[in-house]
Amino acid sequence: MKRFVRICALGIALMIPELALASTWSIDQDHSGVGFSVRHLMVSNVKGSFSRFSGTVDLGDSDITASKVSAAIEASSINTNVQKRDDHLRSADFFDAARYPNITFVSKKWSRIADGKLKVTGNLTMHGTTKEVVLHVEPFSKEIRDAWGKTRRGTTATTRINRQDFGITWNKALDAGGVTIGDEVDIVLDIEMVRTGQ
Repeated sequence: MKRFVRICALGIALMIPELALASTWSIDQDHSGVGFSVRHLMVSNVKGSFSRFSGTVDLGDSDITASKVSAAIEASSINTNVQKRDDHLRSADFFDAARYPNITFVSKKWSRIADGKLKVTGNLTMHGTTKEVVLHVEPFSKEIRDAWGKTRRGTTATTRINRQDFGITWNKALDAGGVTIGDEVDIVLDIEMVRTGQ
C-alpha cells in the first residue's frame, strides 16, 4: 500500500510541471482592435472596425503549436464612421446582424514559421457560413505586469478573406466598369491579453 502511495505521489509530482507549462489568457477588449479594409470604387480603401468582441487563448507555453484560441465578434458593433453605411452593413444585404449576430473563429492547428512567427489555421463562421482561414501571427510579446498586478502580453494577426465565400455578395456595377465594393477583405487583429486565474 505504501509503495502504491509513493508511486501515485511521484506521478502527481511529475504532472505538476507539465500542467504549469500551459496558460490561459482572455482578450482585453479595451486594449485590442479588430479592424478591416476593403476596396471602394476600385480607387481607394475603406477601413472599419468592430467594437465588441471577446476571446480566450490557451497558450502551450512549452509547445506553442499545442495552443488553442476561440473568439467571437458582435456583427452589429461594426463601425466605419459613417452611420448610414454602418446601418447598411448590419442589414440583410451584408452581415444580416439580426439573423447572424456573431462572427466566430476557432483554431484547429498552430504552426511555427520563420522568425518566431506563427500560422494559425481555424474555422471562421460569418453570415451563417463556416470556412477555413489562416491567420498570420506575429511573435507574442514577453509577459509584463501592469500597475494592478495583471500579467499581460500581446500580438498582431492578419489575414485576407473573400466575402463572397461567406455569402456576402451585395454589390453594384459601375458604368465605367468594375464594382462598388471589392470582394477581398484585409483583416488586422491587434490583440492584448490578460492572464486568467490571477
